[in-house]
Amino acid sequence: MISNLVMQDTINGIKNITHCDLTIVDLDGKAVASTADDVIINKTDIVSFAESQADSQEIKENVYFKVYDDYQVEYVVIARGGDETSMIGKMAAFQIQNLLVAYKEHFDKDNFIKNLLLDNLLLVDVYNRAKKLHIATDVKRVVFILESEQSKDYSTLEAVKGLFAKSKNDFITAVDEKSIIVIKELKENDGQKELHAIAEAIIKTIAQGEHDSAHVAYGNAITEIKEVSRSYKEARMALDVGKIFFGDANIIAYSQLGIGRLIYQLPIPLCKMFIKEIFTDKSPDDFDEETLTTINKFFENSLNVSETSRQLYIHRNTLVYRLDKLQKSTGLDLRVFDDAITFKIALMVVRYMKYMETLEY
Repeated sequence: MISNLVMQDTINGIKNITHCDLTIVDLDGKAVASTADDVIINKTDIVSFAESQADSQEIKENVYFKVYDDYQVEYVVIARGGDETSMIGKMAAFQIQNLLVAYKEHFDKDNFIKNLLLDNLLLVDVYNRAKKLHIATDVKRVVFILESEQSKDYSTLEAVKGLFAKSKNDFITAVDEKSIIVIKELKENDGQKELHAIAEAIIKTIAQGEHDSAHVAYGNAITEIKEVSRSYKEARMALDVGKIFFGDANIIAYSQLGIGRLIYQLPIPLCKMFIKEIFTDKSPDDFDEETLTTINKFFENSLNVSETSRQLYIHRNTLVYRLDKLQKSTGLDLRVFDDAITFKIALMVVRYMKYMETLEY
């Protein structure tokens, strides 16, 4: 519903132009906005006029006008003063009525978009409601999710809306207090480069350069409105998986998740079983800092012994000794591709289990 503040601003603007006092009254006889302090409102007159067939009526030197919402009287505008009172009152009533329609359409669109994201609509309803709300159904779109400490602030939502204000086909909403969702219409040739640039623009808008406080994730581009919920689910998964495996990244795409996406969908009991099979009673957490640093650097350099030893500032033989020692304790030789893959997945599984444990508390 349109706010009283908006109606007050509207009639203030009309009075500044016409010098005619206006009051907007609900059907209970309560003034919701007024440009005059001395207006006398009689509830009986309001109710009687609202139930009459007339769209306007002069009562005690004031002129009353009806404001409709879906063919039902919602408000009564009272105009007073000036030779053009009748015309000004009609104009004010017309303006308030248009605002009611505009706000109602905006609410309907936002409600539709939220249900679309959450997959709460039947397929036939998706297309019927989209047509009614004049929303294109066959354009290229993608869903972005912004999560930050400021997401719950109304000003943050407005800032993001301002970023996409030039496009009438983009939708910005919030389904919870933690995140803001952007459904962005794309050009046919937009790819990962363009999507990443959009994500950067969102972060810059709300974080003002402090990227540590904000994260943006996005799903795959879709071409049918019925697929919006899929892109949203992908973006949501990208946000969660990014926290686990890409902690330093403030922008993460679903298409970049790799094997982390598969691990994220594993049940915890299966993960524990896998880790026990690989490390018996041990865990990667049991390794000392030197060993973990060596392992991570070895993986970063694609199992290249020479490059890893160079970056660690150690002799090649020292690195070989550390790898041999690790092989004896785990039975896995990281210089062998299959063993390296197994070990890498195990490290990721442990990280995933740790993350899930934090959610339980």
